[in-house]
Amino acid sequence: MSVKPDHWIRKMAIEHKMIEPFVDKQVRDGSISYGVSAYGYDIRVSNEFKVFTNVHNSVVDPKNFDDKSFVEINADVCMIPPNSFALARTVEYFRIPRSTITLCVGKSTYARCGIIVNVTPFEPEWEGYVTLEISNTTPLPAKIYANEGIAQVLFFESDEICDISYADKKGKYQKQVGITSPRL
Repeated sequence: MSVKPDHWIRKMAIEHKMIEPFVDKQVRDGSISYGVSAYGYDIRVSNEFKVFTNVHNSVVDPKNFDDKSFVEINADVCMIPPNSFALARTVEYFRIPRSTITLCVGKSTYARCGIIVNVTPFEPEWEGYVTLEISNTTPLPAKIYANEGIAQVLFFESDEICDISYADKKGKYQKQVGITSPRL
């Protein structure tokens, strides 16, 4: 298995629609950077957010998640309360090839501010918008800027094709289009 460079990412994005919309260069025009990089792709966060709230005194239960635990926000800037988190989605839609798996890591600009982005791997043949978990680990409110970079995706291609892909097992998060809450 090897990490894939920018020319592989460009080819897969253009010929196989692996990333849509695809930005063919690193954009840094006063924004938190996004687009293709040497060995990855910096994804953007959309303007759709679900910010965690405890106004209903709910319990966080991954087997029976209560969507009333979130307040939905559509804005160019999202404020995450201290020691809280938000769910969001990417601007980009992904179609991962059967021979590929990804790892996604937060951008250092946010990490240096105590904002952690968590995303699970995109498995072979997974498709959809990525649901992002953004944690504010600080005692202060944190700003997240929509349509700017939030994390970097690294692509790893195997020498062999997997026996069972995410599509084969009919994964519960396949082809998600919005911010997707936990499912059992």
